[in-house]
This record gives sequence, structure tokens and C-alpha cells, in this order.
Amino acid sequence: MKANFFSSLLGILEGEHKSVCHWCHVMNRESFSDNEVAEILNKHYVSIKVDREERPDIDKVYMTFAEAMNDNAGWPLNVIATPDAKPIYVGTYFPKKTMNRMIGLIELLSKIYNVWEEDSKSLVKKSAEILEEVKKLNVYDEGNISEDINSRVLDILIHIYDKENGGFGTRPKFPMPQYLLFLLRYVEMNGDKRVLKIAEDTLIKMYKGGIFDHIGYGFFRYSVDEHWLVPHFEKMLYDNALMSLVYTKAYEITSNQLFKEVAEKIYEFILRDMISDNGGFYSALDADSEGEEGKFYLFESKEVIKLLGEEWGTIFNRYYDITEEGNFEGKNIPNLIKIDLGNIPPNDAAILNSIIQMLFSYREKRVSPHRDQKILTSWNGLMIGSLAYAAIVFNNNFYLKKAIQSVEFLVNNSIDKEGNLLSTHINGVSYNKGFLEDYSFFVFGLINLYKASSESKYLDLAIRLMNDMLDLFGDDNKGLYFYSYKSEELILRPKEFYDGAIPSGNGFALINLFNLYVITGEEKYSRIAKDILYSFGNSINNNPLAHLYSILAINYSI
Repeated sequence: MKANFFSSLLGILEGEHKSVCHWCHVMNRESFSDNEVAEILNKHYVSIKVDREERPDIDKVYMTFAEAMNDNAGWPLNVIATPDAKPIYVGTYFPKKTMNRMIGLIELLSKIYNVWEEDSKSLVKKSAEILEEVKKLNVYDEGNISEDINSRVLDILIHIYDKENGGFGTRPKFPMPQYLLFLLRYVEMNGDKRVLKIAEDTLIKMYKGGIFDHIGYGFFRYSVDEHWLVPHFEKMLYDNALMSLVYTKAYEITSNQLFKEVAEKIYEFILRDMISDNGGFYSALDADSEGEEGKFYLFESKEVIKLLGEEWGTIFNRYYDITEEGNFEGKNIPNLIKIDLGNIPPNDAAILNSIIQMLFSYREKRVSPHRDQKILTSWNGLMIGSLAYAAIVFNNNFYLKKAIQSVEFLVNNSIDKEGNLLSTHINGVSYNKGFLEDYSFFVFGLINLYKASSESKYLDLAIRLMNDMLDLFGDDNKGLYFYSYKSEELILRPKEFYDGAIPSGNGFALINLFNLYVITGEEKYSRIAKDILYSFGNSINNNPLAHLYSILAINYSI
């Protein structure tokens, strides 16, 4: 009897829809394309490769084990499990062979196989014990939300705020849109200039950094350093949907034209590079091209001078930190970290705008990073919500039109004959029963689109899907499960209340419920939201930063 070997990746590694995850690429090259590794896997294991974006339920379940067993998790997520899918061993990246005190995949697979052969019963027993312990951890504490929850969140954010570089914590540094949305909402409610400065400084410094693509626009996933200089070069739709929402919100509050400019640049990137002919939004751009992370985005000083000429090339290099020695592995990530944006002379600004267009055209001739052309209902919902919100704030009918086109695409392609929302669309085919995030994020987009357009059909659809969601995922108003009772039953049926790289489906469900209560006046939406909040209220009180979208729902933030 063979054990199972799972590898849960950010995208499948074969064919058109290959992974956009750098370390998934590395492990694929080192191990999953290697004959020696294949021999061990094929002889002793049943190998299963899972696209975590197509099956976030599987990824969520085994990520729960990774976090419980290792105190950290990430992708690629590798799981060795019993034939009935109970984990024996969970980890992230493994080199092919042991090195630098990191066990290699070959050694790991061989060791676990040997133990399995000698005493499989003990491993089966151990896996069952692990499952029971994880089930105990998958319980949330009930209670009322603390009345001082906003001030407590603010105190924590001020404590971890990086005064020098903006942002929160140390490296690696993520944009954390929920932190910024909370701060902006706090400013709206309390008018605190100190809080506004934290939000503004962070937004400005993130934009100036290399985490923002100054040539083609859009935000990369995160920065590996505290200065926002060196990004992990993949671009995700959900990151850019949420960050465009943040900058739009910041402009609405401050009227700072820079924030509007950044939001519009993000939308330009999305509507140029990430939209299908039918209006659906693709999910991601790869971190790698030609086998190297970030190669598409880097420049050399002499390369810029040769393209632009001495005068313009020197101007660009001076502003965007392009040097002969380079700021990243001998080459350069364009950035404005050392530049005071308020002191760029108008003539230089005009020249730089022209240069950016020239460099973009030049860069487009390079081998482009792979684009993952899965159209995910959940992430499209976030993008629809952001575009609709920007349509209101910027009075921009083009954004409204694009939001409507995306909704029409999902309605025509991602709702089956029984009215079920589907999760994934590729090459004209939609499949997988929708998960909580598909329903909650899409309803969020529909509500914002109703606000922008005043078209009642969007509100009607939002209400229908909300009612379906409460039925499919509900637990007597004690929170919503990650996957519905119609989906495949896994070894766990978790509820996700905390915000990870992707927002909590429960958090956005709460935002939607409170919004529907305000729009319709129906008390049931407020009552259900309050019941759900009570079901994990003390978990929020004990770790508020992990539940900020739920706290934003309380504040009627977005």
C-alpha cells in the first residue's frame, strides 16, 4: 500500500497554466522534472499535484496542518500522507539533496518510505493523532467584540510601524492593504492627523519602492527587504485589486493627486495586461522569465543610455537609481526611493513620462513572464469591487464599464444551470463549485457595482448569492465554512476567519451583510452578521490584526 505525496502549488506546472510561484519553479526544475526523484515517487508513492488556486479548499486544509505542525507555511506546500489523506509530514521547499542542514527531498522520501515499510501502523496512528489535534485547534473563541477594539488595533499598528521606511514590521515586507484600510477608516471616523501621516507615508514609500513596477505599473507580491526595494516579482490580481482600492480610498480622504495617479496606474496595468477579450480578469503574472526571477523587469545603466541617448538616459538613471554597479544582482530595479516626489521640476517630470513610455515599449520586446490565464470568480469579485468604487470616487465611466463587463462574463460563464457559482474558468470551460471566497468576494463586487450604477439587477443578484452563501456554507450563524456541503468532503471542513495573503471569506461576508443591512434595511442581515461576529469574537479580541477585514466590517469601512 503506497502513501500519498501531495504538492500544492501556485498554479499547475504543466502546459499553458504553469505555476507563477518562483520557488515552485525551482522545485519543479530540481526535483519534479528529475528522473532520480521520479523513480522514488513512482515506486513508493501516489503523486498528486494540486493547483491551489483551482482547489483552495485542499490547499487550505493542508495549510492548516502546515501551520499547526511547523508554525509556518508557504508554497510550494508538500505533503506526505496516508492513503486516506491524513498527513504524515508537511513542509514547503525541499532541495533535491540535503544541503545546509535542510533535508533533501530524496532523503526525506526514502526515510519515510523505510519507516512506512517497517511499521506503517504507527504512521497511520500518528497521522490520526495529528488530525485530532488539528481539529481541536480549528476552534474559535466566542464572545462580544471589545468596545476598545479600534484603539487596540491602532496601538499595535503604531508599535510595529516602521518610521524610517513606512509599512509594518521588518523584512519581508508585505503591503497589508487591510492595515491601510483600517487606518484610513480610523481617520474618517476620528480625524487623527497622526494616523493619517502613518497611512500616507506608507503609501508614498511603497509606491516609490521597487515593489511597484514603475515601467509597466502594478504592485509585485511583496518586498524581501525593509526598504521596499527588491520585490518577489510575481504580480497577483488580488493584490492589485486591493491595493488599487486602498489608493482610491486614500485619494477620497486626502485629495492627494499622487494617490489618484497610483490607483490609475494600477488600473491601467490590470486593464492592459490582465483582462480577457470577454471581460474576465486573469489571475497572475509569473515571477520568472527565461528561468530567472525578475529578469523581465531589470535594467543596466549602459542599456538605458544606449536606448535613450546620453541626456535622457542620464536623467532617467539619476531619478530611478540606475547605476553601473546595480542595486540588485548587478542589474537595476527602477525605483524612486531616494527622490522627493514633490521637488521634481515640471520639465523633468514631462521628460520622465515620455521615457517611461519608451522603456515600456522597449521592455515589451523581451520574453515576457508567463501569464496565468485562469479566471477566478473570487479575485474577479475583488477587482470588480475596486473598479466600481473608483468609478464613484473618480467619476470614471470607463472603470464602471469594465466592472460591468466582468460581472456579465461571470454571470454568463461562471453560474451553472442550477444557479451555483463556479470557481474557475479556463479556455472557455468553468468548473468547481464555488468556495466561500467566490461568493463573498463576488457579492462585494456586486454591491459596489450597484452603488456605482444604481442598477437594481446587481443588488438583486448580490442578495440571491448572499442567501445561497448562507445556506451552502452556514453553520447556524456560527460562521461560514470554507467549502460548501455540495463540494467534495475533505478530512477537515475548516472555517477561515483570519486574513492571510487573501482576505478571509468570513470577513468579506460580514462586510457584505452590514452593507446589505444599510442598503435594504433588512434586520436579518445585521442579526446574522452579529451572530457570526459573536462566534469568534474573543479570537478577534485576542489577535485583532489577524481579523482586520472583520473589524472593518464593524466600522462599515468598505
